[in-house]
Amino acid sequence: MSEKLNRLKEILGEVSDLNRASSVLGWDQQVNMPPGGAEARGLQLATLGKIAQEKFTADEVGILIEDLKKEFPDPQTDEGAMIRVTARTYDKAKRVPPEFVAEQAVAATKGVEAWVEAKQKSDFSIFRPHLEKHVELVKKYVSFFPPAAHPYDVLLDDFEPGLPTADVLEIFGSLRPKQVALIKAISEAKQVKSRFLNKSFNEKKVWNFSENIITKFGYDFKRGRQDKAPHPFETTFSMNDVRITNRFEKNAPLATLFSAMHECGHALYELGGNPAYERTPLAGGTSLAVHESQSRMWENLVGRSLPFWEHFYPQLKKTFPSQLEGVNVKTFYKAVNRVEPSLIRVNADEATYNLHIMLRLEIEIGMVDGSIQVRDLPGIWNAKMRDYLGITPPNDAQGVLQDIHWSYGAVGYFSTYALGNIVSAQLWEKINKEIKNLEEQIRKGQFAELREWLRVNIHQYGHKYDPADLVRKITGQGIDSAAYVRYLTKKYSDVYGL
Repeated sequence: MSEKLNRLKEILGEVSDLNRASSVLGWDQQVNMPPGGAEARGLQLATLGKIAQEKFTADEVGILIEDLKKEFPDPQTDEGAMIRVTARTYDKAKRVPPEFVAEQAVAATKGVEAWVEAKQKSDFSIFRPHLEKHVELVKKYVSFFPPAAHPYDVLLDDFEPGLPTADVLEIFGSLRPKQVALIKAISEAKQVKSRFLNKSFNEKKVWNFSENIITKFGYDFKRGRQDKAPHPFETTFSMNDVRITNRFEKNAPLATLFSAMHECGHALYELGGNPAYERTPLAGGTSLAVHESQSRMWENLVGRSLPFWEHFYPQLKKTFPSQLEGVNVKTFYKAVNRVEPSLIRVNADEATYNLHIMLRLEIEIGMVDGSIQVRDLPGIWNAKMRDYLGITPPNDAQGVLQDIHWSYGAVGYFSTYALGNIVSAQLWEKINKEIKNLEEQIRKGQFAELREWLRVNIHQYGHKYDPADLVRKITGQGIDSAAYVRYLTKKYSDVYGL
């Protein structure tokens, strides 16, 4: 192997180690850390982030990249892909001063702690100064880059490389009227029964059942674990240490099951990567939209399907006989697919979920271009909820404070959730053409062939292919909402007799 390539890999491995160490501290902050540790934790994360930034943006790395571009010109090889991805990341990182990275890390830690308190007290004013700081930093971050068609493009590119804001708005603009028409048709149909889902369910039994499901999916508890956190998430420390978190909500007790499936989908992507990519920029998912396509696929296309519950429902009913007395599997299936405008994004049904994302995208674009001020967010949020979903949050906790992302400065992220829904349906049509008896396998609780198809066609490649190229490689087309509309129409025609 090239001596220069070995040297680049050595540096990239050290940068990866520093970033993974930061991830461990971030995970601990949400799972174990006492509130009093926030200030010190912020400084620790700032130090690690600054060191990683300085090490990665050293002149030596730039020289190695330029030399290796000539040595490995074929972008289809692993070496060529690694150099291409490293060069792109290096160019962006070189523009951002290490001091700024440290400042963001401190702001993120303080922001998360303030958000937790604000949400508990349902008081946006506690979080407001921290979000204002994040928006200030986001605008400063954008200023480090050449002017784009829209300043939001710079942020979106961090999560969805190569996809401009205009394209996302076009995709959403095409999808929104079709989803609104579907929701209208559903609203005119007889509503399905679901009150039994809101009964009291034992938390430990629900938690254990969630782990039973994801174990069947293939989540390896020798290489991962599930812990409690204020907001469910997946985090990767290495390909052999991929963890998820979850929560239990008394007013939506079975949401824990779907959150586990969702985060498991993310984890399977990380666990299925090529081991040769460990500690290099090729490790992990190629983009958040593709990552979300995996989590939404396992949560919804698998986990909310009738064949899935034909397998798992007898076990669930045996675990909760009094809560599910007199409820057959078809009634349960319809209940977990009930469409009703709701306040909380993570618990939203598939028909209305994307509207939550479109709302957030509009707000983020407004914060970035200055047309929306942070102080006005609670009122703007509530107005958009009435406009999009016809309901008004009764308080800040169920409104503007419900998501954790802004607390650590992740602006530019939300559209990837809806894009993930779209990609999941495109992939699902392809999978069903290649795995002819997939529905029957799911009905039997067999997920190995599906998991392996995803590993071979998506997971193993990590960052080797850009997201649009990967989707086109698999489906023969770019990101397109037609398959998702077909999926929703077919499913809800069955659930609501449309």
